[in-house]
Amino acid sequence: MLRMFRSEWLKIRRSVMWLLIAVSPLIALAFGLFGFKQEGSFPWIEALSLLSALHAMLFLPLLTGIYAALLCRYEHAGGGWKMMLALPVSRTQVYFVKFAVLMLLLAATQLLLLAALLAVGWANGISSPVPWRTIFASLGGGWIACLPLAALQLFASVAFQSFAAPLAVNVICTLPNMLVVNSARVGPYYPWAQPMLAMLPREDYGFGAFNLSLETLTIVVLGSFCVFFAAGWTYFAKRSV
Repeated sequence: MLRMFRSEWLKIRRSVMWLLIAVSPLIALAFGLFGFKQEGSFPWIEALSLLSALHAMLFLPLLTGIYAALLCRYEHAGGGWKMMLALPVSRTQVYFVKFAVLMLLLAATQLLLLAALLAVGWANGISSPVPWRTIFASLGGGWIACLPLAALQLFASVAFQSFAAPLAVNVICTLPNMLVVNSARVGPYYPWAQPMLAMLPREDYGFGAFNLSLETLTIVVLGSFCVFFAAGWTYFAKRSV
């Protein structure tokens, strides 16, 4: 298993992926530096809401699809899957490592967003204590809420040899997010909207799917993750290369 992680590291260490990790946090940082004003009693929560809004609604779902496609791009080119599976490793190990690396990349993105939030707080002179519990609940919740989408996008990236096909589907499904979260019936079950529902402070949003309890959202996220991951893993285990 460790050899598989080393193999993935060698593939991505000089790729454009490391630049992509910083894109959304840098945009959020710019939003915070130029658009944040201390007007309420909870400036850290207000800053978190500002930085998380566009990140969770648009960039985090898009990056999930891009990371998944890039992780499978090498194998789709020049018979890479055959060469990898010729090694003494199981298909289960290959798929699990791909997914683990995908989630680590998303975790790195979330950590950079945390750095951006702290930089905004420092630049604006926020003197109140940092609500670490709320911040980690938001960032960690957004990361966990990416599980179903990551499983779905990895499935699509493994299934389609075309690099553009899964990305196009991801973009098309991400764009309606702002409309989807207004629906308490559809929003919680829509993988592209789940990171937004998990990340944004719920006390600031009292409409649509935001009225759903966090416990119910967690059950939906974990349940859909199990379904999507099992489907992708089963497909990969049985596909011919």
